Amino acid sequence: MHELGAGGEHPELKELVVEASQALARLDSVRLEELALSCQALNRGLQSAGVGERNRLARQARDAAADMAVFTRVLDVTRSNLQVMNRLRELRMGRLEYSEQQARGWIGGRSGHGDN
Repeated sequence: MHELGAGGEHPELKELVVEASQALARLDSVRLEELALSCQALNRGLQSAGVGERNRLARQARDAAADMAVFTRVLDVTRSNLQVMNRLRELRMGRLEYSEQQARGWIGGRSGHGDN
């Protein structure tokens, strides 16, 4: 992975997205933070970018579209897993209780909220 260069050179957007997906899958919070900072620098650079730079980044965005979709799915799954882990922690700490109907719904394969 290339870091933001002194001359304003940016890594390919597709490379950033692929690496972010991999870091998220590994739960590599340090690398995710570094990538977030790189993206912030990229966004700040867009304000002063010329036409050629904007065209180059637009091409990179088109090339990275499939990888961004994968990253979005990884984020969604990670967010769902985090919600489950938080609910389990709250249950263990006795801060969250489920109604009898919700518990029966889960036993029957449903969450009790219309989800299957």
